[in-house]
Amino acid sequence: MNPVLAEVVRSGFTESVHRGSVVVLAADGTPRLELGNTREPVFPRSASKPLQALGMLRAGLSVPDDDLALVSASHSGEPEHRRRVLDLLRTHGFTEDDLRCPADLPLHEASREAVLRDGGGRGRATMNCSGKHAGMLATCAKAGWNPASYPDPEHPLQRAIAATVEELAGESIAATGVDGCGAPLFGYSLTGLARAFTRLSGSAVADAMRAHPWLVGGTGREDTVLMSEVPGLLAKGGAEGVHAMALPDGTACALKIDDGASRAREPVLIGLLHALGVPLGGTAEALAERPVLGGGGPVGAIRLSPTAREHFRSS
Repeated sequence: MNPVLAEVVRSGFTESVHRGSVVVLAADGTPRLELGNTREPVFPRSASKPLQALGMLRAGLSVPDDDLALVSASHSGEPEHRRRVLDLLRTHGFTEDDLRCPADLPLHEASREAVLRDGGGRGRATMNCSGKHAGMLATCAKAGWNPASYPDPEHPLQRAIAATVEELAGESIAATGVDGCGAPLFGYSLTGLARAFTRLSGSAVADAMRAHPWLVGGTGREDTVLMSEVPGLLAKGGAEGVHAMALPDGTACALKIDDGASRAREPVLIGLLHALGVPLGGTAEALAERPVLGGGGPVGAIRLSPTAREHFRSS
């Protein structure tokens, strides 16, 4: 059984716990910390987007840094995110209707309320993976591939991306599924994910994400906060409690929360950065303990478990 990584404390009582796996690799690939099952395949979900973006570059995609950050993003669907997705599509001869991701409302609460208040609804360009899908269409245009079937796992674009994922992860893809956005999803281990982030850390994709952290996430999002406040950090989260990071020296971390709860990721991420001696700004520090509410006020917190803290210190 994987160890408890995070706990939910209400009024001094431990109400819930979240188990999971964590791996930290040194720049040379040597394990510094392995907690839980880090060598069995998982679906890294959107934490794989930077790997997919590098696969697109290798297949011929050529875009400015801000667009490359958007291709690597799980954006919040704020108006500027949507505008940039539509501009990227238009530049390469496509429209919103060419996207194969599902329509959605913005993740950003104020933007979602504004859309609904103005009588709008779900849109494909607003969906958080639309930057990746726009990048896939743009890559097809550059390579001369059929754009209509780009999400097919047998499409040359997806085969090229799969080859890049295997090279960066240093292992074979163990399973292929369908992500929430409809694109192919490749399964490999947390150790492979951390290894891939070490290898990505000096890439054009990493440089673009670090230069444009707001495009990677959005207002208040953990990846945006972390990359804005920690110079040189590369960070990308995914659904079902997955996250990966790489420091400027190539040290990389990857984690998976067993029950998929995103609320458990942040205290684990901050705990890892503390253990690695990374100084944090105030906004990032606040992610270490999200408040638990009772009667409209804070009565506890979601925080790193004592067991995880001890393991992290020993790494």
